[in-house]
Amino acid sequence: MGSRNVVFVIGVSGTGKSTIAAALAKTNGAVFLDADDFHPAENVEAMRNGVALTDEMRLGWLETVGQTANNHKGDVCFACSALKKAYRDILRKNAPGCQFILLDVARETLQTRMQQRKDHYMPASLLDSQLATFEFPAASETDVVIVDGEMPVSEIVKTIQSLI
Repeated sequence: MGSRNVVFVIGVSGTGKSTIAAALAKTNGAVFLDADDFHPAENVEAMRNGVALTDEMRLGWLETVGQTANNHKGDVCFACSALKKAYRDILRKNAPGCQFILLDVARETLQTRMQQRKDHYMPASLLDSQLATFEFPAASETDVVIVDGEMPVSEIVKTIQSLI
């Protein structure tokens, strides 16, 4: 990573965002942060109860995540869903110069991963709503790099390092 980098590892639930962002941060001496930790209690409770978040519910959360990333003095790797272009635009506005790494993972793998997780408030029942909300990055989103999220963690980190 260069002089000061803000990297968002993005994708739907179950792609491995937290695992990869944490591994990338550790490898590069950056700070790891998980956007899930910044959700207001109402959002967490909604998801825990199987209720998909609305754009309005995500707005303040995304602004907080972007501002938090931007306020860090050094490199930061954030795990954040950033499912829509509009959400990524909020992060871009609040953390200028940030980069995005989209982890591309097959639906079957996502389902399996979500079902195997312990102690996470996002139930597997919300996977379909996440996939329905997700907007694949447009060609104009040149700050988004797509990486195969089904490779081993070490290979994903090496791939990301070669791309940013």
